[in-house]
Amino acid sequence: MDYMKLGNTGLDVSRICLGCMGFGDARKGHHRWVLDEERARPVIKKALELGINFFDTANVYAEGTSEEIVGAALKDYANRDEIVIATKVHGRMHQGPNGAGLSRKAIMSEIDKSLKRLKTDYVDLYQIHRWDYNTPIEETMEALHDVVKAGKARYIGASAMWAWQFQKALHVAEKNGWTRFVSMQNHLNLIYREEEREMLPLCKEEKIGVIPYSPLAGGRLAREATTHRAETDEIAKQKYDATADADQLVVDRVADLAEKHGVRRVHIALAWLLHKEPVTAPIVGATKISHLEDAKAALSMKLTAEEIAFLEEPYVPHRIVGHV
Repeated sequence: MDYMKLGNTGLDVSRICLGCMGFGDARKGHHRWVLDEERARPVIKKALELGINFFDTANVYAEGTSEEIVGAALKDYANRDEIVIATKVHGRMHQGPNGAGLSRKAIMSEIDKSLKRLKTDYVDLYQIHRWDYNTPIEETMEALHDVVKAGKARYIGASAMWAWQFQKALHVAEKNGWTRFVSMQNHLNLIYREEEREMLPLCKEEKIGVIPYSPLAGGRLAREATTHRAETDEIAKQKYDATADADQLVVDRVADLAEKHGVRRVHIALAWLLHKEPVTAPIVGATKISHLEDAKAALSMKLTAEEIAFLEEPYVPHRIVGHV
């Protein structure tokens, strides 16, 4: 396994992050394809055996049951000092006017609940899942700073927003001497590259680590057969179905290059991301041990400048999906 500093920090994270949205109680939340604890634990254990030390979840995933499964497995299998646990706050966790968002009240409440579910005294990376248009960013950033100073989080990060919003948050933190974001978890893959316009240059300039979600576009860049997830993942359908025809040109080039190198499509799609600056670690939502093995194999896949241009050439602009 390869490791890399997360942005402008001293924290070493594996270049593959295990995305844990695929773990939880299928009766809760939006996804019916998630793995219960019995099926999830072997995947988490294998990730650790492969050298993955970076695990990303969220309070809202399967209504907290993802955090419960991840916390229990890591407590049993891992050395807490060597693993990096990331979770998120923003999504609705209970009914009522204060059941979601990034108010001081919500953040202070949700960090404690996440820690309890994760069976840990602190998270390594506490991220805001989306931008809260109803709470002043000053309130949010000060609350996150206090979470760090209380020892409940080591670093803070953000996810899926406009570049101007991210810059505003960085400015507010710097102006007030509060903890700055060290990472951006954004939507980026070969068939969705809108983040290259503003967010990636901003992150490179500010030395922010980029940890993209959906690196395989819900499997569209890697899949060679229909899966249960493909048939039931309504969120992925909303992201990609409208541009499926245009995206197929890119997908075909991934397949062509995979055939040329004698590798799987996933190796090509992830290798492209790993070549992108300032990407630190794609978040791979593995639900099978083979998914982890493929992701690790991608680390040794080197693409030439000509091959990268070949993959990128058919891309057409897409409507913004993910943070709006």
